[in-house]
Amino acid sequence: MAKKNTVARVEEIVKPFADELGLKIWDVRFSKEGSEKYLRIFIDKEGGVSIDDCVNLTHAISKPLDESDPIPESYMLEVSSPGIERELTRDEHFEDCMGKAVMLRTIRPIDSARDFSGTLTGYENKIITVTMADGSNLQIDKKDVAYVKLDDFDDAWNKSEM
Repeated sequence: MAKKNTVARVEEIVKPFADELGLKIWDVRFSKEGSEKYLRIFIDKEGGVSIDDCVNLTHAISKPLDESDPIPESYMLEVSSPGIERELTRDEHFEDCMGKAVMLRTIRPIDSARDFSGTLTGYENKIITVTMADGSNLQIDKKDVAYVKLDDFDDAWNKSEM
């Protein structure tokens, strides 16, 4: 059996606790920043994530993570919401966000531009389709993008002023 990577092992440990709390694991990232290592767990739920959700999951998973020791070195654990401009990284993110406004940055320029925005209208075989304001479609392989993020800022701002 193939050895699971750190992120997959952490997600396997954390998921039952998140499920029990009514939370969805949006993403798990393990990274080094300077001399520090960070395990970041991004959570989501219908209606949004509260600070209590983050605290409750942190308390629920701290001991199981220590006991199973998927990361033998010391690290900082952070549990948070992915935010309103959350990055789409997994296949299910693209499927769940179909029809929503997105911002996309390519690795290499296309017609001298790297930044695009529009509506996510397709995702098949790692090909992302974004319909632009003028009605044209940008189709690009996922491996050729630096990031794809939800462009919910204007929508969230308008809702907060109601």
